[in-house]
Amino acid sequence: MESEEFEEGQFVVYPAHGVGVIKGIETQNISGSELKVMVISFDKDKMVVRLPINKYTAKKVRKLCTHDEMTAAIDCLRAPTKAKKTMWSRRAQEYESKINSGDPISIAQVVRDLHRSASQPEHSYSERQIYQEALCRLMREYAAVEHIDEDQAMKNLEKVLAA
Repeated sequence: MESEEFEEGQFVVYPAHGVGVIKGIETQNISGSELKVMVISFDKDKMVVRLPINKYTAKKVRKLCTHDEMTAAIDCLRAPTKAKKTMWSRRAQEYESKINSGDPISIAQVVRDLHRSASQPEHSYSERQIYQEALCRLMREYAAVEHIDEDQAMKNLEKVLAA
């Protein structure tokens, strides 16, 4: 992956943290050698990541998904919930793994599986935490792909989940 593929101001997905904005490509001197780094800002988390640009960076950062890929993720929210009978700790690990994959369809599956309507029993604390993390990750990429603000993106997702 070359830094030329990315430009300042572009939205990217860093799977471990979600959607960020490239603030620039810098050359830093580390232990006597020069290293090119991509500076990614995650404003919501008040965090900046400096990621060395090398052959492994392509596995860590990706461009936003396409409109069609996001549509497939939103369609996944409409599908019936997959009831799993495994222990919560095991499911929680699977859900965390899906969220950290950065794949919008996998994240949408977590949102779908953990969503509760008003008539259903309340989530446990850990279920709520995982659900909120997945919903926020999906909402941020949805907002960036559709060029809408995050409040509108959340309203749209909630409308799909309520249907």
